[in-house]
Amino acid sequence: MLNWLIDFSLKHRALVILATLLFAVVGGFSLQQLDIDAFPDTTPVQIQINTVAPSLASEEIERQITFPVEQAISGLPGLHELRSISKFGLSQVVVIFDDGIDIYFARQLINERLSTVELPDGIARPQMGPVSTGLGEVFHYVVVYDGVDLSEVSREQRVKRLTELRTIHDWVIKPQLRSVRGVAEVNSWGGYEKQYQVRIDPDLLLKYGLTFEQASEAIQENNENVGGGTVTDGSEMLLVHGVGRTVNIEQIEEVIVTAKDGVPVRVRDVADVEIGHEIRRGAVTANGQGEAVLGLGFMLMGENSDEVTWALKEKLEQIKETLPAGVTIQTVYDRTELIDHVIHTVQKNLFEGGLLVIAVLFIFLGNLRAGLIVALAIPLSMLFAFSGMLKFGIAASLLSLGAIDFGLVVDSSVVMIENCVRHLAHNRDGKSRLEIIREAAVEVRKPTMFGELIIMIVYLPILTLEGIEGKLFRPMALTVIMALAGSMVLSLTLMPVLASIFLPKNIKETEPWLIRLLKWLYAPVLRFTMHHKAFVIGSALLLLVSVFSLVAPNLGSEFVPRLSEGAITLNVVRLAGTPLEESMRYNTRIEQVLLEKFPDEVNQVWSRIGTAEVATDPMGTELTDLFITLHPREQWTRAETQEELTTLIHHELRDLPGPRLALSQPIEMRMNEMISGVRSDVAAILYGDDLDLMNEKAVEIERALNSIAGAEDVKIEQITGQPVLQIQVKQDQIARYGIPASTVMNIVRSLGSNYVGEVYEGQLRFPLVIRLPEEARADPKAIGDILVATPSGQRIPLSRLASIERVEGFNTIKRDWYQRRITIEANVRGGRDLGSFVAEAQRVVDEKVQLPPGRYRVEWGGQFENLERAQTRLMIVVPIALLLILSLLYMTYRNWIDSLRVFTGVPFAWIGGVLALWIRDMPFSISAAVGFIALSGVAVLDDMLLVSTIRQLRRRGRSLDEAVEEAAMTRLRPILMTTLVASLGFVPMAFSTGMGAEVQRPLATVVIGGVCSAMIMSLLVLRVLYVVFNLPTESHDKDGGDDDGHRLEPEEPTDPEAGLEFDSATERESRQWSEPTTVTT
Repeated sequence: MLNWLIDFSLKHRALVILATLLFAVVGGFSLQQLDIDAFPDTTPVQIQINTVAPSLASEEIERQITFPVEQAISGLPGLHELRSISKFGLSQVVVIFDDGIDIYFARQLINERLSTVELPDGIARPQMGPVSTGLGEVFHYVVVYDGVDLSEVSREQRVKRLTELRTIHDWVIKPQLRSVRGVAEVNSWGGYEKQYQVRIDPDLLLKYGLTFEQASEAIQENNENVGGGTVTDGSEMLLVHGVGRTVNIEQIEEVIVTAKDGVPVRVRDVADVEIGHEIRRGAVTANGQGEAVLGLGFMLMGENSDEVTWALKEKLEQIKETLPAGVTIQTVYDRTELIDHVIHTVQKNLFEGGLLVIAVLFIFLGNLRAGLIVALAIPLSMLFAFSGMLKFGIAASLLSLGAIDFGLVVDSSVVMIENCVRHLAHNRDGKSRLEIIREAAVEVRKPTMFGELIIMIVYLPILTLEGIEGKLFRPMALTVIMALAGSMVLSLTLMPVLASIFLPKNIKETEPWLIRLLKWLYAPVLRFTMHHKAFVIGSALLLLVSVFSLVAPNLGSEFVPRLSEGAITLNVVRLAGTPLEESMRYNTRIEQVLLEKFPDEVNQVWSRIGTAEVATDPMGTELTDLFITLHPREQWTRAETQEELTTLIHHELRDLPGPRLALSQPIEMRMNEMISGVRSDVAAILYGDDLDLMNEKAVEIERALNSIAGAEDVKIEQITGQPVLQIQVKQDQIARYGIPASTVMNIVRSLGSNYVGEVYEGQLRFPLVIRLPEEARADPKAIGDILVATPSGQRIPLSRLASIERVEGFNTIKRDWYQRRITIEANVRGGRDLGSFVAEAQRVVDEKVQLPPGRYRVEWGGQFENLERAQTRLMIVVPIALLLILSLLYMTYRNWIDSLRVFTGVPFAWIGGVLALWIRDMPFSISAAVGFIALSGVAVLDDMLLVSTIRQLRRRGRSLDEAVEEAAMTRLRPILMTTLVASLGFVPMAFSTGMGAEVQRPLATVVIGGVCSAMIMSLLVLRVLYVVFNLPTESHDKDGGDDDGHRLEPEEPTDPEAGLEFDSATERESRQWSEPTTVTT
């Protein structure tokens, strides 16, 4: 089959070149079509179900809304996880499905179930969140008045300005941005939502003998337009349109509530009508200039974030021209910046790696044409990979392109071209160039293919990884496999064709001084190892045992190294019940400090308090996410890395009074939240029923975590401490006065806002609500003094009919599979790795915290969950990869001893990987694990070269010692070349400091360390192993053929250097299987 392929290629050279060009064009086209992203979106298939009940407290929300919704959702096919949050005014249930379930199918299932949920009157139906992923927030912008610092103006002026900004955003900017292809939702955050408010004075109602119900019914009944079909007037048909809707304040004031003795009582007689704003659950401040209105662009699931973000930016530029004078939009966070930086890092590493590999090829091949032909394999293999990436829907990202080592890509082409050069140099039979090339190609067809196949097979088990680690590393494995497959095909087709066309027929050879020097140094070392076999094998075993028993267990472990995203988030936690005004004042202060202290590092700072309009991220008003975007690194003066900058920021803000701070990054924070609903590296999740008891135990766990080295930002999720004004009806009193409880409840409802309709201003719609005037709801005493009319005409203060008292309620109630939970979060800093930290934390918590029996337990979540799952999977995957390599080796050699000899390269390569991680002080991570898997394939290549050569020499009648020594000397050059090429391709990656390089660094470090140790092992230990564990000569290969299926006659003069003059025949024989190194034309 392979012979036929080579023959066919050499016969139809023009066809092969044309086919290659065609593939290159297709690859180039694919590259332009490829999605570009910073890294793969690893978020699960999840759907948020939000139900807004503006005035209910968290326990009522849990009881009346969350519980019925959870019950309805349970039992859906493919349901993976069910979490919920109940807090003031909002219930959010998060439903996570198994990977692979179509999001639209999942939404359909949920929609059907939600239609069966019965909720209390007056509460809106549950709504599903946008069809987006956790990483869908690709674009943040703020709408502000140009040059106006809203923290400096009066309150009335500020409310007016922010109401205008919010209205502009909701009715001008947002609808246009939502029309952009690939946008799932545009969310509004901050500012004041405009409302028409009818502020009813309870005293005036009493004066006219009216009730709240009468007033609200009158407004509802006087605010609608209707259609009356058609009427025919003579020969004309008229549409009937009844107009009764109020469209401005004057019309609302004129609505008649009732008539007393023929005199109408209008709304204006019992109430003031004015423009106000909805109860706020969130606010935004920006760049130390007070409040602003924030817009969040969400990307539709499965879209390309780069394209969507660019489309949003272009649309914003168009919208800016239509905005009122003085209003401006500033982009504050833009995913394309991160993507550009990360792709720049990848390009730089690949380019530098490619240059190093090409430099090595030129030095070793010494022939410019041969070097160029081999170098061609790099772009062509990559174009082949790009076509495959487009077919499989893989985006070009840090991870998909991050593991490509051009050294491995050109390996097969190097073997092929080098052999062609050697054969051309020793052509003494007057054969045509085409025949020589064909012979050369056929001779190395098998090692060429098996070398690439082994590396490809090693990557196959990575495809079985699941969950987040699967989504991160599967694209990488597929891309490498496709690039290697392309390289393999090219080496068997295009390389012989190009060699036959471009390599000169008469080539002279000289061995470069570098190789002569290395051989001169290596000869005595080799002789020493052959004479001290026990010492060499003993030392190797000792090294193996000590590295795996002493160094490896102490490396520590983490899931994936922390990527620097070029943006920082700061979580600020205040006491529950902190007013919005106070939070905003404090956030503005933090923003000013950051901009003042880090002018060269910090670009923009903005804070999100509480919850947005669509509650994709439900927080209480005491919680803030502060976002910091950074200038390019070149401009920084106070820090070198993002890690350093984070420490400095923490240091600067530490002295500000009050709240607790925790630092993270936007995508990292979201990713952690997706995994287990937690925003930090590690979380102890305490499950139970009684929230008060759980809170006590949580404090004990927090104390235990704080005692562990490396724990930072340790905090308990705030669930208590929400001050509540409880108005409880006294049943005996309302019975005594004959007042229904609903009358009292209507008054309570109108303390907030009681929705009665909508007011239309052209295309714009605003809610119309009834609420009490500010003075009537100023404090508990004023509320208690509100007078209520009895059926007999008496006026009773509210305080007599209901008890009004302050109590402490629950701020947030979180549940997981119907059970309440509290999380105690911690970030791991100070050089600690995640694995050892969690192990110590589990031990300390078990010792120090006694949990009551029953439904109380502690589980561990956060990044750690992924690490555990991935490690379990690797325990299965790695042995399978090793077995695959072993079986391929057996197919090559058809005997177990040779296969096992070659296989010894793997553990020795791992020694180098472990030591390289240890020297660079890197913990074992999933990136490093992928490095070890790749290394297993590369490690056996050196040994395959050696074992094949020894077998050929033995067949030619050499004694064992002679064959081993000769093979060691002649194979020194190719082994050094393989090692240099494979490791140099990864050098830029191992030492890169670009954005996103953190994930590539452990992988590259492991491969470089491992390849070097595999080379040393191959040059020193394997020779000895071969002599010690030898086989009777050729008992296994009856046909006397070499590994490539050729028949070898002992006297056949295949010596490539037969024509060169040497001192003796023996010297000539000892070099019989050497491969020339430098070729001059």
